Amino acid sequence: MGVGAAGRALALLRAQFESSGKLELFDHLKVFLGGDKATVPYRELAGQLNMSEGAVKVATHRLRRRYRDVLRDEIQQTIGEEEDVDDELRQLFGTLSS
Repeated sequence: MGVGAAGRALALLRAQFESSGKLELFDHLKVFLGGDKATVPYRELAGQLNMSEGAVKVATHRLRRRYRDVLRDEIQQTIGEEEDVDDELRQLFGTLSS
């Protein structure tokens, strides 16, 4: 159930970035959403995006926070109970980091 919600949340987030004209930023930063370390260092990514390294870190932090919020909403719509949402998120992230 959670993995489907994760896919829907990612698609919604992508659509939000696309509608605000920031799809390229999303495409570069989405590698930071998984449990794995990104293969591209912030400094290198900053050069690719014509941003400072600090700006890339802030954008990544905001993307992660927004993804968490969208994912929480998706799971809430699926299972309904607030306390179950936290359990589902823990299971999902445990699965992703395995």
